[in-house]
Amino acid sequence: MRSHRYRDVYSKVDVPLTVRNWPDRRLTEAPLWVPVDLRDGNQALPEPMNPERKQRFFELMVAMGYKEIEVGYPSASQTDFDFVRLLAQSALAPDDVTIVVFTPARRDLIERTVESVRGISNEVVIHMYTATAPTWREVVLGRDADDLRGLILAGATDVWELAADLSNVRFEFSPEVFNLTEPDYVLDICDAVTALWDATPQRPVILNLPATVEVATPNVYADQIEYMHNNIARRDSVILSVHPHNDRGTGIACAELAVLAGAQRVEGCIFGNGERTGNVDIATLALNLHAQGIDPMIDFSDIDEIRRTVEYCNQLEVHPRHPYVGDLVHTAFSGTHQDAIKKGFAEHHARTQKESGLNAAAEWRVPYLPIDPADIGRSYDAVIRVNSQSGKGGIAYLLETGYGLELPRRLQIDLARHVQRRMDAVGTELSSVQLWSIFREVYAEGKNAEDVALVSFDSHEEHGRNTTSVTVEIYGEQSESTHEGVGPVESLIEALAAHNRYVDVLGLTQTSVRSGNDSDAVTMLEYRTADGSGWSAGVDRSVLTATLDAVIRTANSADRVSADR
Repeated sequence: MRSHRYRDVYSKVDVPLTVRNWPDRRLTEAPLWVPVDLRDGNQALPEPMNPERKQRFFELMVAMGYKEIEVGYPSASQTDFDFVRLLAQSALAPDDVTIVVFTPARRDLIERTVESVRGISNEVVIHMYTATAPTWREVVLGRDADDLRGLILAGATDVWELAADLSNVRFEFSPEVFNLTEPDYVLDICDAVTALWDATPQRPVILNLPATVEVATPNVYADQIEYMHNNIARRDSVILSVHPHNDRGTGIACAELAVLAGAQRVEGCIFGNGERTGNVDIATLALNLHAQGIDPMIDFSDIDEIRRTVEYCNQLEVHPRHPYVGDLVHTAFSGTHQDAIKKGFAEHHARTQKESGLNAAAEWRVPYLPIDPADIGRSYDAVIRVNSQSGKGGIAYLLETGYGLELPRRLQIDLARHVQRRMDAVGTELSSVQLWSIFREVYAEGKNAEDVALVSFDSHEEHGRNTTSVTVEIYGEQSESTHEGVGPVESLIEALAAHNRYVDVLGLTQTSVRSGNDSDAVTMLEYRTADGSGWSAGVDRSVLTATLDAVIRTANSADRVSADR
């Protein structure tokens, strides 16, 4: 790796903050979220959105509760210009939603941008940007620092001249690549722009400070934001905004620390689309607050519908491990995790019943699940899935949630061995249907030679005593016997013992299992073997028949106690 070719951030830009307060602060409320999917996200797509997809995405953002939305780059394409005009000429944008449009600091493009927003009754923000970092100045723009400052102020003057008379219009400036720009230089430009635009508390200017290319650990960006927060002029007339990208994979952390450092507004994309590795994901940011007990001010109660819409509009799939929204983020395959989640659900249910009876009101503290999947419209069906890494807890959970079957703990351990062998053989995950099939195959049906069968069974009361007649067939020969004063199970066990077929019952559990609209009885029988214990089961509509079937299954088991014990 030719790492010597690169310089660290401290050799590229001065970070003057030496006394910092952001590490001592806590997040207590949501910042203003500004989705830029229709502009920044759109320009990063292999196939930019057509008008229908743009409108659908905009309607989604409105429905979710976003109050400020960057809708396009109207001077860059006719599609974007026409979409802004659609907002001006229709009722798509509710009155409380602010429309943001994006423009470079060039007069002809500013004119086109102002033209696009004329007639919009909503609040409007005209967002002007120019790259300010040394490499961009020298390599891309071919200007020195003073020349670029003049270009920016000329653009800001054009914006003011063309739009200052529009009472519903405010202004935003982004020194692109802020995080690689000299702090005093960018501070001077920002102060000059806010003075030119006459920033006041009644008509505040947004200063948006992008980490256009992420180049440092998040604490460096936080220091840069706090330096601006402490030193910009007209602080009460400035809304400090951030726009992190995700080149290092730490865009979320950059945004969270920036808010601690004084940022009031965050621009990003829902699920993090954007140039290269993407813009900061404002959905994850919001749900991170939700997981800390802070209202994110955005509605994610049907996250799968949100994902479907975003995937359709972007024509890009969301990764299955994407925080909160991915298909697998609430799924546990690991046996230890499954066991903890299963116990956590049981404790949560018991505590809920004891405290209020309302699941949604109870404190959430289920291990390995940072939030209740139900908060975002997810069911618990896929929380636990079984593969070769799974254990008894996951298997038991799927059978319980899928069929209502609660397995005794020792049976969970025994069944897990059989499931593991199946998993090793097939190499894929198993569903609750497949687990139920394995359970029946191992314990209730089996493939051993069945040399013992129950032919008939009749139990009745005579003279106050219970009398049971049992007919069994062993190796093709039938034998009838009568038993008094004992129950049905004991009668069958006695009948079998008379023919040296011993069933030594250690425990017997009777329950029911759901199967569609029907319900079957299940008896799970633990019996003694020469090596310890084993399990058999019976399944039938009748509880008694299921129990007797379990006894017969035990008698036919290859692990039964030998007759000459």
